[in-house]
Amino acid sequence: MGAPVDKFFEESMSESLRTCYLYLNQTSRSFAAVIQALDGELRHAVCIFYLVLRALDTVEDDMTIPLEKKVPMLNDFHTYLYQANWCFTESHEKDRRVLEDFPTISLEFRNLGQAYQDVISDICHRMGVGMAEFLEKKVGSMKEWDQYCHYVAGLVGIGLSQLFSASQLEDPEVGKDTELANSMGLFLQKTNIIRDYLEDIQVARAFWPQEAWSQFACRLEDLAESDQLTSALSCLNLLVTDALRHVPDVITYLARLRNQSVFNFCAIPQVMAIATLSACYNNPQVFQGVVKIRKGQAVTLMMQATNMGAVQSIMAQYSQEMLQRVSLTDPSRDKTLFILGVIQERTLSQATLASRTAHLSPMYLSAAMILAALSWQYLSTTAGQPPGTADMQGH
Repeated sequence: MGAPVDKFFEESMSESLRTCYLYLNQTSRSFAAVIQALDGELRHAVCIFYLVLRALDTVEDDMTIPLEKKVPMLNDFHTYLYQANWCFTESHEKDRRVLEDFPTISLEFRNLGQAYQDVISDICHRMGVGMAEFLEKKVGSMKEWDQYCHYVAGLVGIGLSQLFSASQLEDPEVGKDTELANSMGLFLQKTNIIRDYLEDIQVARAFWPQEAWSQFACRLEDLAESDQLTSALSCLNLLVTDALRHVPDVITYLARLRNQSVFNFCAIPQVMAIATLSACYNNPQVFQGVVKIRKGQAVTLMMQATNMGAVQSIMAQYSQEMLQRVSLTDPSRDKTLFILGVIQERTLSQATLASRTAHLSPMYLSAAMILAALSWQYLSTTAGQPPGTADMQGH
């Protein structure tokens, strides 16, 4: 469960909007607290955006829906937003409630401002089409990995950025620069895919790209064999290096943000992700169990990530940790050293350090502490799962 909606907002909300926040808290492992810390009407828009994508994702995840039914549903899902009575009662997924009571969610969607509706409908359409495409094919090349991550997470980053700009809490350029927004989603999604290797292969899911693993093994699941450790680590480090190339864009994106609640919302998942990626780098545990970041470490990150200077320091710290663990014999060594060097340059420079310090006041530190406390229950059960946009895709 996430944060309770504060009393002032709750009393001014319709019954159906209150129900939407109830579903948000029931379905989001990590997103509820940060959504409910957003300012003003943006909070409602992001809540509805989350629930619409959670419903879409529930259709994608449900293996009991035959392909000939599922593909048209994914392609047409955005049209259900404007069909007042549309619902789906045949799902067996844990989050099926958002499909069974979709009329409540679609009603609140239609109550949003037109600018918010346009963003949510467009992203839902593009994501549904992308999900349908990848239902029928595996992630093969590195380019396809980027494309898959774009559909399930990059589009979330783009949609959120457009909502930030539509709310006027952020400048128009935040919503217009889709490349940076896409990188925000890709960094989170790739981190989750890398960390979840073992969990995924145990249920016959494959999200590591074949172009990467086929250099080191005949089958993806072979990397979990104890006699394949050197090959497994080489493949792991190749993918971590690929994920790290999004970090400079993440830094540029965060430096543009002006609203404190939006900054916290965006920065917390990103610092969790780099901490998780650092924990995974060159770590045999990825192939043997679950790689977690400690609860105390996670809460500290949440409390610190409230201004640009602090975020740069965190990024610098974890990139330095990875630098010290680069093996002399790793095939990706040169690429890894190069991208870590770029990140160090971006995080240790003073160029953007001053851009956010003026926005920080002691009040925000206490708000961050409250946020960390509210998220404690989430952390105590699923520590090591970076919250944020990629969570929308159940990864």
